[in-house]
Amino acid sequence: MNVLYFAWLRERIDTPRERIETSATTVGDLVAELVARSDRHAAAFADPASVRVALDQELVDFAAPLAGVAEVAFFPPMTGG
Repeated sequence: MNVLYFAWLRERIDTPRERIETSATTVGDLVAELVARSDRHAAAFADPASVRVALDQELVDFAAPLAGVAEVAFFPPMTGG
């Protein structure tokens, strides 16, 4: 699946996207796998409450299942204006 990173997550991980193979069944499981990949990933996900996620461009929470998902995007909370 494609994993996209935006804003300060992209800066901490030092890449805008990765193509990964995963055995994760939920977003939370995926985050745990990513944290184990490198110190950069661990730093980006150090405070999960400050990270939002979308699966195939639909906002979800960390309990959401990954079955059939092609794209996961992680980004900070957004504010309106």
